[in-house]
Amino acid sequence: MKILKYIFGTLYRVWFYILVCLPILILFPFLIISILKESWYSFFFRLARIWAKFILMGMGFVPIIKREEALDKSKSYMFIANHTSMADIMLMLVTVKNPFVFVGKAELAKIPLFGFFYKRTCILVDRSSAKSRHAVFLRAQKRLKSGLSICIFPEGGVPEEHIELDTFKDGAFRLAINHQIPVVPLTFADNKKRFSFTFFSGSPGRMRVKVHKLIPTRGLTIDDTKDLNAKAREVILKQLEVFCGS
Repeated sequence: MKILKYIFGTLYRVWFYILVCLPILILFPFLIISILKESWYSFFFRLARIWAKFILMGMGFVPIIKREEALDKSKSYMFIANHTSMADIMLMLVTVKNPFVFVGKAELAKIPLFGFFYKRTCILVDRSSAKSRHAVFLRAQKRLKSGLSICIFPEGGVPEEHIELDTFKDGAFRLAINHQIPVVPLTFADNKKRFSFTFFSGSPGRMRVKVHKLIPTRGLTIDDTKDLNAKAREVILKQLEVFCGS
């Protein structure tokens, strides 16, 4: 039985990477065109959503999305979510229709093929470098001024599997306050079970998402960063507890 688990787990991981690469190869000419100008990012975002849907469908993942509030397509937001899986990126793209830019780890740019587009469309951060963290604020400001939103996984990485929700870094909330944009928390219920970072794990099934009411930042100052951080984390933590009981 254990041997079958290892065989299935290995094949399931390999299949995931095939699904990641295949649509990129198919859409390659269009993807290249879409990154030639920053003003064409919305076109790239639509292609990225197709890529994400293809992967989730191919893996047998079924997104079940519930929204507490409709978002204005003409406004910018700070999207945040708990981070437990490689599939979080895809689920975020499928869930959120407002074009946004990921702020993510610079190391992901090293992934073949995926990394080529990742480093040209996302805001990369080396969390060990103060200079890099400052550059994130400048690049985010430029993207927000162009009408885009920002997405950050505020745990600053993937916590160990026994941790339900790690502490949040302040970066996302400082950005939101600096630019006076609402924070939109999202809770991913099943991604750790569906496709965690443990190699011999994962299975097809539902991926429940709760898109919570936005948290306004209008009138807040940098002194309110910690309170905003705690408020957003509490929203996600409580929802995780609800999901665990259902």
